[in-house]
Amino acid sequence: MDINTVRTALQEMIVPELNSIKKGNAEIKASLGLINKRLDDVNSHLVDQSRRIDETNKRIDTVREELAQEIRDLRIELRTEIAKTNSRIDRLCEVIVRRDEHHKLEQRVANLERDVSELKRRLAT
Repeated sequence: MDINTVRTALQEMIVPELNSIKKGNAEIKASLGLINKRLDDVNSHLVDQSRRIDETNKRIDTVREELAQEIRDLRIELRTEIAKTNSRIDRLCEVIVRRDEHHKLEQRVANLERDVSELKRRLAT
């Protein structure tokens, strides 16, 4: 066997394998390109979602602050209204006490008038 025969035999065995490997490598590169494109799209989508989440969090924080301020304002208003109501209740209690005292005084005056009338009647007899 001469060298040319061996070379030809090796080329006939190796070249088809190399062509098959090159074809497979090209297919892998094409798939890898598609996968990289998909990953870029997913990353872009994730960045957009992250931005939206940040914006939503900012809006939530703003609403939270607004609600906290409204609650503080309502507490102040409620305390003021409670103070006014307590003042009214205090005045009502004073009026009730005065009415009760007035009723007692009326009763005493009526009793005294009756006693005076009784005494006048006794003196007249």
